[in-house]
Amino acid sequence: MPTDIHAIAAELLRAEDRGAETDLLTSRLPGLDVETAYDIQAETLALRKRRGERVVGVKLGLTSPAKQRRMNVDEPLVAWLTDRMTLGPGAKVPLEPLIHPRVEPEIVLEIGAPLAGPGVTAGQALECVSAVRAGLEVIDSRYRDYRFTLPDVIADNASSAHYALAGTSTPPGGLDLVAEPCRMEKNGQPVSEGVGADVLGDPLRALVFAAELLGRRGIRIEPGWTVLTGGITDAVPVTAGDEVTAYFGTLGEVTVRT
Repeated sequence: MPTDIHAIAAELLRAEDRGAETDLLTSRLPGLDVETAYDIQAETLALRKRRGERVVGVKLGLTSPAKQRRMNVDEPLVAWLTDRMTLGPGAKVPLEPLIHPRVEPEIVLEIGAPLAGPGVTAGQALECVSAVRAGLEVIDSRYRDYRFTLPDVIADNASSAHYALAGTSTPPGGLDLVAEPCRMEKNGQPVSEGVGADVLGDPLRALVFAAELLGRRGIRIEPGWTVLTGGITDAVPVTAGDEVTAYFGTLGEVTVRT
C-alpha cells in the first residue's frame, strides 16, 4: 500500500501540537498495517528530534486486560518517550493543548545496561534494570472520540502526552513486581486498583516485549532510559483542578494535578 509516511507523521504531530482531533488513519488507509504504523511512528520521532526533543525512553501501551477490552485491541504496543513529555516533581499537567487527557498508573523501570532482542529472557531483562519507580502517565489520543484500531494508535505514538515519576526509586532485587499492588484515587476518591500481574502477567514481560519488537527494527534499549511498562488499570479522564494519586505497596506514591 503506497503511503506518504512523512506527510502522515507531520499531520499527527500537528494535531498533537494544536490540540486538534483528526480522523482515523485506517478510515482513509484501510490497508494500513502494524509495520507501516511503526514506520509512521518512527518518522514522527525523527520530526520530534529535529525540533530539539531528546529520547529518554520507551513506553508500552494496552498491556492490561482492562485497557485492551475497552479499546477492543488484543495486543500491546511500544512507543517513544522524549524529554518534552516529562513532568518534574510537583509540576502541573499542562492541559493545553490536550484534547481528552486521561491518567493511568504505571510500574516504571530504569535501565542500567543495554538490552536488545531477539531472544531476550525475563532474567536478562531484570539484570538490565537498575531501579523501579511508581509512575503516572497522562495519555491523550489525537483521534476523534478516543477510538482507534491498533495501527492507528501505534502511528499516534500510543497516545503519548506526559508522565510523572515518584521522587524515590527502589532497587529491583527482592521486589515482587507481579504482586505489587496499586490503588489510584482521583480527588481523594478510589477509582481503580490492580497489581503488577495486570501488566502482561508480569511487568518484566513488557520490557521483554519492547526489547524484542525494537530489536526487530534494529534498535536496542539504552542505559539511562526510562521504560513505562503500561497502565496497571484503565485510565481515568481528568479536567482542570483534578488531582490523581497512585499508591503502590512498596514503590511509594506519585501525584499529578491539572
